[in-house]
Amino acid sequence: MDKKSKSINKILLHSFLILGSVIMIFPFVWMLLTSFKSVTESTSMNPFVFFPSEWRFENYVEVIRQNNFFVLYYNTLAMMFFRVLFAIMFSAMAAFAFARLKFPGRDFCFGLVLFQMMVPPQIFIIPQYLMIDAMNMRNTIFALVFPGLVSAFGTFLLRQFFMGLPKELEEAAIIDGANYGQIFLRVMLPLVKSGMIALGIFTALFSFKDLMWPIIVNPNENAAVLSSALARMQGAYSVHYPQLMAGAVLAIWPMLLVYLLFQRNFIEGISTSGGKL
Repeated sequence: MDKKSKSINKILLHSFLILGSVIMIFPFVWMLLTSFKSVTESTSMNPFVFFPSEWRFENYVEVIRQNNFFVLYYNTLAMMFFRVLFAIMFSAMAAFAFARLKFPGRDFCFGLVLFQMMVPPQIFIIPQYLMIDAMNMRNTIFALVFPGLVSAFGTFLLRQFFMGLPKELEEAAIIDGANYGQIFLRVMLPLVKSGMIALGIFTALFSFKDLMWPIIVNPNENAAVLSSALARMQGAYSVHYPQLMAGAVLAIWPMLLVYLLFQRNFIEGISTSGGKL
């Protein structure tokens, strides 16, 4: 009876997980199938059309003709790369200071970091835009990267990793004559590699789906990113859904590739830090 009960529980658990996987994958399948449909098939409800009657590759041809995807990929990947680079670099230094060093006002300063995490990011859009406009840096890669130069979430995430490291490592390094800069670079930083990879994937994901800031600060088509280009494909009165879905398919594959390459490190970093998606 005990073995039978365990088998039933295992079947129920796997059935639940499979159902959840199907529910999560279905929107991507629907997006892919819709990208090959006609406008009539994409909006038809009676009868409901799941598979296209004819696979229309011209939707992709038209989307590529209307949008310079080379420029869009370049701007998006550049924004993601520099945001990830600066987020990891500055967050690691700040997190090490908050976790391992004792200095006056440390808890107050970390409270400000937590406060920044709790308020909506839209609050900072106006002052950030005024700063970019004063520097005359609109429609540039720097304008896209500017809000991500410092990451409060990254500081909090990496601080948890640094706090989990044994203090004996730091004491042994001090006995060997290492200063705090050497301790940070040669001892502590290599031990939080999984956390930095998790932060990098988080930052890349947040940058990839960022829509409001790129539209505001980079209205020029040559300075646009994939998210703002997709937003412009939605008409005021009508939407060509197959072409919109074709554009979404072309836009989403870089993030899928990043996740497939680093999924082991991503899962390890999330499970170690206790973070949630």
